[in-house]
Amino acid sequence: MAHKPVGTGSSLAITGVAATTSAISHQTEAVRICAVGSAAHVAIGTEPIATHTDYYIASGTSAVLSAGRPSSQKVVGVTTGTTTTIDFPQGTGSPFAPGDTVSLTITGAQSYLNFSHKFVESVNTTSGVGGYFNTRIVVTHDSSGISTNYSDTGGKNNAELRSSFKVSGRTDTGSGKLYIQQVQITGAQ
Repeated sequence: MAHKPVGTGSSLAITGVAATTSAISHQTEAVRICAVGSAAHVAIGTEPIATHTDYYIASGTSAVLSAGRPSSQKVVGVTTGTTTTIDFPQGTGSPFAPGDTVSLTITGAQSYLNFSHKFVESVNTTSGVGGYFNTRIVVTHDSSGISTNYSDTGGKNNAELRSSFKVSGRTDTGSGKLYIQQVQITGAQ
């Protein structure tokens, strides 16, 4: 079995108290976690807090766990406010549901609208509301301090909303480190 690394890996120092990574951009279903220096209990989710009953990885070994299906969608509009409204292209839907965590990445002139690991509050697929015929979602990101809304005018900017997750770990005793890498798996086990 071969692993192909996807994205940037991260590490997490762990002790008997749960520690959690910052948001990880969800790019593949499989996450390889190596425990070094101590055995670890790990959890993956939107805001995980590892406990002694979570998945166990022995010291000096690794495990490949599922982070679930990654989701992403092109963004054509962002409306700022106490919550942030995201517009998807007309004729497409939302791969996100209320309770999912998402991160917005805009390349180009409006990258100041980027945010990381915010919860989806609602999904609106009602056609023709306020002149919008595309799927809109509301995210619990306060962007009210930004007065300019995003618009994909002329394709000069590229905006993507992608699911994100975090990894939490803890030891039974002592301290150690977790090394975390999203991977694609090829070959038989």
